[in-house]
Amino acid sequence: MSEQSLLNDVKDYYGKVLKTSDDLKTNACKTACQKMPNHLLKTMKLVHDDVVAKYYGCGLIIPENVQGCKVLDLGSGSGRDCYILSKLVGENGQVTGIDMTEEQIDVARKYIDYHTKTFGFSKPNVEFKKGYIERLREAGIAKNEYDVIVSNCVVNLSPDKRAVLREAYDSLKVGGEMYFSDVYCDKFLPEHIRKDKVLWGECLSGALAWTELVQLAEEVGFCKPRLVKASPITVDNEEMEKIVTGYKFVSATYRLVKLPLDLQPKCQVIYEGNIEGAEEEFFLDYATSFKAGDVVSVDSEVATILHCSRYNSDFTLQPCDKGQNGSACCPTTKKHNPDPFALLEGKGYTDVGCCGPSKKDSGCSPPTSSKAQGCCPAST
Repeated sequence: MSEQSLLNDVKDYYGKVLKTSDDLKTNACKTACQKMPNHLLKTMKLVHDDVVAKYYGCGLIIPENVQGCKVLDLGSGSGRDCYILSKLVGENGQVTGIDMTEEQIDVARKYIDYHTKTFGFSKPNVEFKKGYIERLREAGIAKNEYDVIVSNCVVNLSPDKRAVLREAYDSLKVGGEMYFSDVYCDKFLPEHIRKDKVLWGECLSGALAWTELVQLAEEVGFCKPRLVKASPITVDNEEMEKIVTGYKFVSATYRLVKLPLDLQPKCQVIYEGNIEGAEEEFFLDYATSFKAGDVVSVDSEVATILHCSRYNSDFTLQPCDKGQNGSACCPTTKKHNPDPFALLEGKGYTDVGCCGPSKKDSGCSPPTSSKAQGCCPAST
């Protein structure tokens, strides 16, 4: 299949074949859906029923701390996630959704005024553009513009994943992140599965092996993908299961961060506990968490993410003091593994740190400085 032929097949599947989520032929998206936390569930209940009924995402891609942010949703569909984000970013934020399927865009645009009034905004803070996620510039998406990019089970539908990630990287500000959920396979899929049109539309045939994601993300400039969460996928269709016998699938959420060229040195950080929905503990990824008030030593990449992203005002950063062994404190967080299948098997990380097995025994002194000011150098 040519790239355009595949895109046309996907447009037909999501614009004409599927009318609601009940028309999906496998259980892939339904089994992967994750329960929303209470603060998001309250917002979800404000989204119009027609928008929810025609939405086909496979995960939860609403990151924390987006108040006032500029957000781009790749493959926004009927607009469910865009409208949730619209409420969360507030009237001073901005949400842009882009989708290639006219029928989905029509549904999303139909309810702009409805949600503006429901959220109590004086003017809309959300817009929807028709276009391809592989060619964002053609759709009028500017470079170095967005704080956050989200995508819910759409990258797998693209015939050119590298182009999607490259365009996303270019669209982000330095310190911005792509926070997205998608379907991955435990190994490379053979050609006969990749040619199955129905399985492609059901988000299985186009799934990357998770190792491919790591390679592509780093090739276009992102830091190593940080795995946030993962859940197993079942097919629940006997005919389709026969085709994919021997292959495992998972829905996984990753953070891909656009970092500056010069990384911050490793340091100690204290989380202030001010992020809504994460007041007691904030998870950067499944292996890297910060309890409010605790002192945590982090490596240079994590330090740079916290310093240069929208999270910089939520953490106090301080260069590491000398530990008991006379050297600067090593990170006490767990070693991160981006393999979602290892996470599901309980083998996702190993304990690291040269100052001791825990903060209590580390000999690391708490930071004494105030919050780090400033953020990243100008975008390039």
